[in-house]
Amino acid sequence: MKKICIALIMTSLLPAALQSQATPDALPPRVQTLNGLLEGINESGIHSFKGVPFAQPPIGNLRWKEPQPLHNWEGVRKATVFGPRAMQLPLFGDMNFRSNGMSEDCLYLNIWTPSQTGKEALPVLVYFYGGGFIAGDGSEPRYDGENLARYGIITITVNYRLGVFGFFTHPELTQESPHHASGNYGLLDQSAALQWVEKNIAAFGGDPKRITIGGESAGSYSVSALMASPLSRNIIAGAIGESGSLLGPRGTISLAEGEQNGKKFAENIGANTLPLLRAMPAEDLLETTGKRGNGRFPVTVDGYFFPTEPVNIYAAGTQALVPLLVGWNSMEGNAESITGKQPTKTNFTMAVENLYGAAAPGILKVYQPANDGEVVQIATDLASDRFIGFGTWKWSDMHSNTGKHPVYRYLYARPRPVMRAEMGNATARLAGGITRNKDSVVKKTPPAAGAVHSAEIEYALGNLRTNRVYDWQPEDYMVSAIMQRFFVHFIKTGNPNGLGVPVWSAVVPGSPAPVMHIDVNTRAEIEKNRPRYLFLDQLPRK
Repeated sequence: MKKICIALIMTSLLPAALQSQATPDALPPRVQTLNGLLEGINESGIHSFKGVPFAQPPIGNLRWKEPQPLHNWEGVRKATVFGPRAMQLPLFGDMNFRSNGMSEDCLYLNIWTPSQTGKEALPVLVYFYGGGFIAGDGSEPRYDGENLARYGIITITVNYRLGVFGFFTHPELTQESPHHASGNYGLLDQSAALQWVEKNIAAFGGDPKRITIGGESAGSYSVSALMASPLSRNIIAGAIGESGSLLGPRGTISLAEGEQNGKKFAENIGANTLPLLRAMPAEDLLETTGKRGNGRFPVTVDGYFFPTEPVNIYAAGTQALVPLLVGWNSMEGNAESITGKQPTKTNFTMAVENLYGAAAPGILKVYQPANDGEVVQIATDLASDRFIGFGTWKWSDMHSNTGKHPVYRYLYARPRPVMRAEMGNATARLAGGITRNKDSVVKKTPPAAGAVHSAEIEYALGNLRTNRVYDWQPEDYMVSAIMQRFFVHFIKTGNPNGLGVPVWSAVVPGSPAPVMHIDVNTRAEIEKNRPRYLFLDQLPRK
C-alpha cells in the first residue's frame, strides 16, 4: 500500500504533459547554439545533450588561465556521451562516473530538457557537484537531471577544473594575468558555464532569466561563491545550497598566501618556473599532489573573481539578491573525531580544551553534555558544525540580513538505510569503507545514527534508483518525493511552498528561525541551536 501511495505522490508532481512518457521520435533532437548545431538523444520524451563544450580546452598554454571563449564548429556536433571528467585522484569511494575518461580537456556540461518546441521558457537548474574541489564529475548518476526534467525543469550539470589544475596560485600567474589575479580557475569555469547557459538556454526551451544554481558540499561552496562574484551574480535568479559555504572559518585565503603556497609547491616538485609547470604532463602533475603536503589549493581572494572576502560582500549586501534555500545534514561530522573511541564527558571536555584553548569554556557552555550518555550526540553536533554546519548557517544568516529576499533553512535528518546484503563486486566498490566476508559477499551494515554528509543528494534530485548500494525502503521514496517537491517549487517560483508539502516559513533576520526538518515526519520547527552559532561567530575566522 505504501508503494502505491508513493507512486501516486510522485506522479502527481509531474506536469500533466509529462505524466505519460512520449514515444521516442524518429529523429534525434537538434538545437542550434551560438557556437554550432548540437545533436542529442531523445530519452523517453526528455531530450539530453551530454558533453556540450562551453569553453576552449584548458590545455597547453591555457593551463591556469581563465576559460577562453569557445570556437565555433561546422556541421553537426554529437552530444550523446558525457565528456571527460576533470583531472583527479581516486579519493572517494561513493563516486561513480559515466564520463568519457579523465582529461585536462574537461570543460563540458550536460543538459536534460523536457522542451518539445524550444519556445516554452522553462525554469533552469544549473547544478555543481561536490568533492572538496579535488574530485567529482557531472556524469555521476546521483546528479542525473532526467528526473527533475520530467517536472518541467531544464537541468544542467557542469564540469569544472579541480585541485592543482583548478585552484593553483603563483606569482608568475598573477603577473601574466590581465586581471592581476591567479587561482580560482574552477570557479571561473563555473562562471563561464553560467554565461554560456544564459546566452544559449532559450534554444533548449529555457528562460535565461529563471536560472537557479544549486550544489552540494563543494558545489554548495560554489553557489555561495557565485552569488558573491560580480562575474556571475547578475545571472542568478535563485540559489540552493546543500551543506557548505565559503563564509565559515578559513573559507578563503589571501592572494599573497596562495602565491606563497604555490611557490612552495613548485619548489617541492622541482618545477620553479611557469614554463616548466605548464610543460609537465597532466598525469605527472596530478601524481605530485598525492604526496604528503602537496595536495591543498584553497580558494583565494584574488581581486577578480572576488574583489574582497566573500563575507565582506555578503555583509555589504552586494551579493546576488535572490531567494536562497539552504541547509545541512544531521550528522555531517563524526563524534569520534572529537572524543576518540571513548565518548565520555571527561574525554569530550579534554578534547574541547585542546581544540579551543581559551575559548573552551564558552564552547562547553553551548555544547554541554549533561552526562556520558549525551556525549555522542553533542560531539556529533560539534564535529558537524566545525566541518560544515556553522559555515552554512553563517551564509543563511548573513543573506537573510542583507539579501533582500527570503531564506529557507532546512535540516536533513533521514539516515540512509542498510547496504544491500548481496551485490556484485563492481557495485559494492561504490559504497566505500564496506566490509566483506571470505566469500566476497558484502556484509549487511547498519545505517548511521543520522544523515551523513552527502546523504541527501539522491533524495533531493530523485535519483535513489541510480544507487544500488543501499536497500531503499518505501519511506525513503516518500522522503525523496517530499524533498523533490520542495526543490521543484523553489526552482519554479523562488518559494518551496506549494501543493503537498508542509508550510515552510522564511528565516526572520536576527531571531530564532523556522527550520524544515526533512525526514519521514517532515515538519517545521523553530531552531534550537542559535546560541551555538552566535558563539562560534565570535571566534577568530583565521
